[in-house]
Amino acid sequence: MHGAKPIPKSFAASGPLRGIVRVPGDKSISHRALMFAALAVGESRITGLLEGEDVLATAAALRAMGADIVRADGTWTVHGVGVGGLMQPETALDMGNSGTSTRLLMGLVASHPITATFTGDASLSQRPMGRVSDPLSLTGAEFGASPLGTLPLMVRGICPAVPISYRLPVASAQVKSAVLLAGLNTPGITEVIEPVPTRDHSERMLKGFGADLSVETDAEGVRTIRLMGEAELKPQDIDVPGDPSSAAFPIVAALITPGSEVTVMNVGMNPTRTGIYKMLEAMGAGLTYRNEREVGGEPVADITAKHSALKGITVPPEVAPSMIDEFPIFFVAAAMAEGTTTASGLEELRVKESDRLAFMAAGLTAIGAKVEEREDGLTIEGNSGKPLTGGAMVVSALDHRIAMSFAIAGLATEGGLQIDDMSPVATSFPGFEDMLSELAGK
Repeated sequence: MHGAKPIPKSFAASGPLRGIVRVPGDKSISHRALMFAALAVGESRITGLLEGEDVLATAAALRAMGADIVRADGTWTVHGVGVGGLMQPETALDMGNSGTSTRLLMGLVASHPITATFTGDASLSQRPMGRVSDPLSLTGAEFGASPLGTLPLMVRGICPAVPISYRLPVASAQVKSAVLLAGLNTPGITEVIEPVPTRDHSERMLKGFGADLSVETDAEGVRTIRLMGEAELKPQDIDVPGDPSSAAFPIVAALITPGSEVTVMNVGMNPTRTGIYKMLEAMGAGLTYRNEREVGGEPVADITAKHSALKGITVPPEVAPSMIDEFPIFFVAAAMAEGTTTASGLEELRVKESDRLAFMAAGLTAIGAKVEEREDGLTIEGNSGKPLTGGAMVVSALDHRIAMSFAIAGLATEGGLQIDDMSPVATSFPGFEDMLSELAGK
């Protein structure tokens, strides 16, 4: 996990970016592939897995609960224990910086007759876990957390658990997935009602592993997901597509750097994850999608981005769930656009790895952008394609997406910028800086 010693780095304009790159495997799919394979009976093989610290934390926790997980020649082989077969871990499960690992594994443990303690780094230990422990408590599981409902947290699972019907009070794929994961080892039907659609990797992949799962959408767009418990999952071979969140960094870099043309191969195009690309296109981004296909139930494509004159837009609040992780890099694009960009309905960004609204507003302001921070979003007056001033030290706040976003912003400054700590980038995008150097021809 992150070491205590920060790794400061400087980023500055480097001329046109050109080339073809691949980005690490989708983080959401990587977490779920390991978890569902660990609950299947038999051998699953996973290629393209994101080998960042967050996913490695999931693998380590599953090993601690009995799954046999081995990596060889880039392929991960998982011998699962079967639904209901998780074993008592001997020590606390260290989740590092990974909120996804923590929240989803809380769901898994909740319906097993085991007790697990979750710990994490300083950033993760500030993130709220009540949104997951509250619905899981309804199944009969018990939770002991710190006074603010954060890590360290103990989960005392129960078997048999009680099936629940839960209406999500906030759009969250993690909460939805945690409840469904608890439902896997719960007799009867577990139901999740989702007023605002969120990423649906769990539903797609659970079906692929053989779970009895159905999704109904009513006239208002409300989704009802039903899962028959005491499932028997069948092992699968999974090829994880490139992470659309990670792909957004080289794509925005090309859009804001004159003379650039960058192609990112094999990017996941799940419609619940492509809000960033729709909004960039609304700003006038030159994006081309080629070789569109389906891999393992997930749509993928190769995306080419060319330098474009971007224009400010208002982001509809209903788009937010489909680009919630991409707003930091989207704000960088907005700072380079002509006119005003407004995004609202983003309270969720205040409880991510950091308060992403506050730190993005502060960092962009420090390098010369005009930003108004509101409780639920930002308004950014763009610089009409002209470089920002730069010359500042930017705080990454132990947040990988903030660090990478400002690395890209540095390419569009007169004086460059310095980021206080690039070490968090290892959680989701090992090789990020090498990729930028390759595209710059260095």
